[in-house]
Amino acid sequence: MDHFLWRILPLLALLSSFLYFYFQNSSKFSHSDCSLLPYNHYWITSKSIVTPRGVISGAVEVKEGNIVSIVKEEDWQGNSKRGHIIDYGEAVVMPGLIDVHAHLDDPGRAEWEGFPSGTKAAAAGGITMLIDMPLNNFPSTVSVETLRLKLEAAEKNIYVDVGFWGGLVPENAFNASSLEALLSAGVLGLKSFMCPSGINDFPMTNASHIKEGLSVLAKFRRPLLVHAEIQQDSENYLEDDANDPRHYSTYLKTRPPSWEEAAIRELLTLSKDTGIGGSAEGAHLHIVHLSDSGSSLQLLKQAKRSGDSVTVETCPHYLAFSAEEIEDGDTRFKCAPPIRNAANREALWKALLEGDIDMLSSDHSPTMPELKLLNEGNFLKAWGGISSLQFVLPVTWSYGQKYGVTLEQLALWWSERPAKLVGKDSKGAIEVGKHADIFVWEPNTDFDLNDDLPIYIKHPSISAYMGTKLSGKVLTTFVRGNLVYKEGKHASAACGSLILAK
Repeated sequence: MDHFLWRILPLLALLSSFLYFYFQNSSKFSHSDCSLLPYNHYWITSKSIVTPRGVISGAVEVKEGNIVSIVKEEDWQGNSKRGHIIDYGEAVVMPGLIDVHAHLDDPGRAEWEGFPSGTKAAAAGGITMLIDMPLNNFPSTVSVETLRLKLEAAEKNIYVDVGFWGGLVPENAFNASSLEALLSAGVLGLKSFMCPSGINDFPMTNASHIKEGLSVLAKFRRPLLVHAEIQQDSENYLEDDANDPRHYSTYLKTRPPSWEEAAIRELLTLSKDTGIGGSAEGAHLHIVHLSDSGSSLQLLKQAKRSGDSVTVETCPHYLAFSAEEIEDGDTRFKCAPPIRNAANREALWKALLEGDIDMLSSDHSPTMPELKLLNEGNFLKAWGGISSLQFVLPVTWSYGQKYGVTLEQLALWWSERPAKLVGKDSKGAIEVGKHADIFVWEPNTDFDLNDDLPIYIKHPSISAYMGTKLSGKVLTTFVRGNLVYKEGKHASAACGSLILAK
């Protein structure tokens, strides 16, 4: 009995905290605080509405935060229903983007980003839900207690809906009750690293840890996200003329594709248990930010063909940039795994278009500008991470034009499949019964990404996208029917919801 009480006490504490937050939130903010639109029942009309059944001209009816009807133009003309109508004309209406991989660094390192600026940036970029990673904040989110700290930091500070991954680390991997408590408390799944994370309280895991994690996740039917690189023996790169730390090629040599291949090869010895009838059936393996389009991708294709429950994401920076283009000392481009050569970029696009890569994420990983060592330009010592949250839509669209990317593909990569990964059937599409998570944009509007634009990420100077010319301007963003962003203005209150697994 005492053992049982010790297991449920942390959950009861978290539940009481969440209920307190919920009722506090419900009582504090009025609709006018949460939305720039003074209606909770209205119609959105457009010549281009992206739905699971294609792009239609028509209208979407929103009531009390949900989509209650979708009407094609020919039926809309004779519709006798009346109410407030927002006509967006030729602008495109799409399901809100879902970013499954973002670091908002709150609590503990809010000076790097933080929930307020990060979710304002998300809303301005058409993102209506993001899932916050368990590291770069302090302490890392590896227990019920540390999850509670994150919920407290997020409450009343988020402009879009935010969910949370928990951390799988050596200290909890062999403690099933600890992992079960964290999952019961509402994290949407777990995340682990197979190489040093760069964060002291988030150490790397090995195959034994991951096997235990998958076993627990199987009971909850939730995913394990893995940073798939295993450090291999490599040369000692001396700072000489051939290996100048200001040369991007020097950094690239320190993290070759073989690191990704080794990790994925090891992971797939475990993922076979996630298939039908396997010992970890119900668990799911998700490879984050794939950079290697060679052997690593081929291994993943084979695992999918074999029936393993596996998905993979890549990120816009791997699709936009190539190693050959990165100038000496421009550490804005440093990330892990690294941006590889142009041929690799082409192969990633091919894999995405053919469905071998399932979805996209930002891997928004900001820091303080001084940690990027922009003046020193030392790729080996600078913080690794691409700051991108507000820009992922126009980046994907702009660089995708060469490949004929369609609006439906954007919705698949950024909305539908991410919603499935996080287990949220109420999101991910413009469909009757789902949350009215919607954004409106002009795909053909070009702009120069510079300081003249309203940019909401905390440290724009460290973003590799600054100075680029992009297409695709977000006009408005609705989260659960609330108009949270409209052309440079946010709602007065941060009314996003905490997304917890049930």
